Amino acid sequence: MPYLQRTFFERSALFVAPDLLGCTLVRLKDGIRLAGVIVETEAYQGEEDLGCHARAGRTPRTEIMYGSAGHAYIYFTYGMHWMLNVVTEREGYPAAVLIRAILPQEGLDEMTRLRPNLARTAHWTDGPGKLTQALDLNGGMNGLDLCAPASPLFIEPAGQATAVAQMVTGPRIGLTSVPEPWKSIPWRFRPKI
Repeated sequence: MPYLQRTFFERSALFVAPDLLGCTLVRLKDGIRLAGVIVETEAYQGEEDLGCHARAGRTPRTEIMYGSAGHAYIYFTYGMHWMLNVVTEREGYPAAVLIRAILPQEGLDEMTRLRPNLARTAHWTDGPGKLTQALDLNGGMNGLDLCAPASPLFIEPAGQATAVAQMVTGPRIGLTSVPEPWKSIPWRFRPKI
């Protein structure tokens, strides 16, 4: 199959997040393929994770996290940015992986049009709000099935997995009001440069 199947996502976010490194995030937009290699992710794992939106339980916002794995959980934050997550785990257990950064590979002209500031620089898509802007992702795509054959958003497998020895872990970003150990738990993953 050319894209990751549901079984890939039906695991703990703590396994899916590092395994997504090196995979290619693809958005089909108006006949144009916008794609980039995933280079940073964060895991959010269940209601017990006080950094996870599901910490408050099932709400209209988090409902998608309780659904089947492989769906997009896209939400608006800070009054200005859309964030792309992929739901993981079994149905009924809320977990997701935030896609934090990509290295653009295809559709660069269209990405430049969508995100002209810092276009084609090292900081072009090195944040979750930046990559959703470059790929033209928004709340209208929340709940989209990334495993459906005709989906305009999907993830292609990596050529080879990123070995643990070639990976850097660290605390998740932006959890300033979250108590320990959740604030500092090393559930952010990126390749060693």
